[in-house]
This record gives sequence, C-alpha cells and structure tokens, in this order.
Amino acid sequence: NATRFCNDDGTWDNYTDYDRCQHIDQPSPVPNFEPGIELPTLIYFVGYSISLAALVLAVAVLVYFKDLRCLRNTIHVNLFLTYIMSSILWILILSLQMNIKVENAGCIFLATLFHYFSTTNFFWMLVEGLYLYMLVVQTFSGDTLRFRKYAIIGWGGPLIFVGAWAIAKPFFGSTSNLEHPNKLEIECSWIRESHIDWIIQGPSCAVLVINLIFLLRIMWVLITKLRSANTVETRQYRKASKALLVLIPLLGITYLIVIYGPVEGVGSHIFAITRAILLSTQGFVVSLLYCFLNSEVRQTLRHHFYRWRDERNILSGKVNNHHRR
Repeated sequence: NATRFCNDDGTWDNYTDYDRCQHIDQPSPVPNFEPGIELPTLIYFVGYSISLAALVLAVAVLVYFKDLRCLRNTIHVNLFLTYIMSSILWILILSLQMNIKVENAGCIFLATLFHYFSTTNFFWMLVEGLYLYMLVVQTFSGDTLRFRKYAIIGWGGPLIFVGAWAIAKPFFGSTSNLEHPNKLEIECSWIRESHIDWIIQGPSCAVLVINLIFLLRIMWVLITKLRSANTVETRQYRKASKALLVLIPLLGITYLIVIYGPVEGVGSHIFAITRAILLSTQGFVVSLLYCFLNSEVRQTLRHHFYRWRDERNILSGKVNNHHRR
C-alpha cells in the first residue's frame, strides 16, 4: 500500500509514502485485454461456440438425410458428438465458475467428463483411420465391418484411461496457475494440468502414432495399387484419405502445443492465445472437412434443394391454375 497524508484543511500532502510497497519483478508488462476475463479464455469461449454450432448442424445434416446414412458417416457423427460434448462441457464449466461457485463434487464430475470426451476425440479419430485402413488395405467390404466393434474402441477405450486418471488424480496436486500463467483461469483444481495427466495424454499420443501408420499404409496402397483405378469407390477412398491426411497432422501438432509451451513473459501469452485458437476451433475444422466440404454431402444437399424448389414451383403452379378457373 502507498499512503498520502490528508491535511486538516482537506488538501493532500505533497509526499506519498511508498516505503511499505514491495517491488514485483515481471519480465515484461502485458496489457489486460478484458477487465473481468482473460483473452485466451474469451477466445476459447468464442471458438468452442463456433465449433458447437457447426458440429450440431453437421450432425443434423448427416442424420436427417437418408441418402447419407452409412457406416462411414455414422463414424463421422460419433466423432462430431465427442467434439460437441467437449465444447458443451468446457462452456458449462466456465459459465458455472463465472456465475456460481461449483462444489468440489460437481467440479470433479464435470472435469472428469470433460477429459473423457476430450480423449474420445482421439480414439474416434483412430476409428476413422482404422475404418479406412480396413477398406483400403485389408480390402474388407463394408458389410463385414460392424459398428459395435468401432464403438467399443471409440467410447470404451478412453473409459479405461480416464478411469485410471480419476483414481490417481486425488493423490497428486495440480499445477498452480501462478506457475503457469498461460493456463486457463478456471477455479476447478481437477481441470488444471498436472503430471498425472500423462495417464490420458500418453494413450492419446499413441493413438496419433498408430493413426499416422494407418495413414502411411493407406497412402501407399492408393499410390501403388489403386493409382490406375478410376472407380467411384476408389475416388471415395482418395477423398477420405485426403481428409485424414489433413486432420492427423492438425490434431498431432495441436496436441503437442497443448502439452508444452513457454510459461512466462510475453511468449507465454502469445502461446496461450495461439493454443486457444487451435484447440477451440478443432471441432469446426473437423465438421468442415468431413461434412460441409464433402462432395457427397454437397451433392445430396443440392439434390434435395432442387427437388424442394421444383415441388414448390409445381404447387404454386397448381394454385395459380385453380385461381384462374
């Protein structure tokens, strides 16, 4: 505290006493962008909201149109659902912390769910790679592939690792935000990062490596064996492989950024903002590649739009003829 004496006549003394103030060393002053909320947190909120809207629309498109119902798109829908749940839980945790104080049990429950659905992102991406690998490399027909097996991997695999993490988490203290200023300012100790999180992060890294192996094998088969083929099925394989080729490095690079980065100075704030943008918009990118930019989806939407327009024109023509009579 700094103090200044107020004279009897109501005027302030010329001297201010700073002797009781303590100097705090900071590498570089960084301006506060928001008085009540950190900029990275604001970016997370906006990014997750955009991703949530895009993913819900993508799921609605793939579920509503019967022309798009197949095992491949069912896997896409489950991948979208993992991102939807992650986005909803992150927004929910932040909103609750800003408005009401969440009890410890509620914090643990929400944080565990958030980590579970975040981990299912990677396992369903593994399912995407495995499905394409079985079709292209192992050359199994779509009829022999059962969704139940993929569901066990996508939903059951993360359950094992997140369960082990939840058991071990109480015995290990979480890393303080004071030591890592680039972390999210959420007052829930279970959402903060610690070394015990490698129980989840390790399998996620392994999933990325396995998917990379799948991708290399798929690309090799497409280049060598199916290069001359020009069937509809082969073209679909190529398009799916291109989408996977974009997503695997995207998920891998983003995940490496999540694991490690600078913890002090201006670099930590730039790192936090970059990480917030990449993480929060992942769902939007996935929905873009697997739904909105997919030629099959666009063709189906175009077909239904033309049919709806023709039906409306025919109906309006009948109404006009009736009025003329």
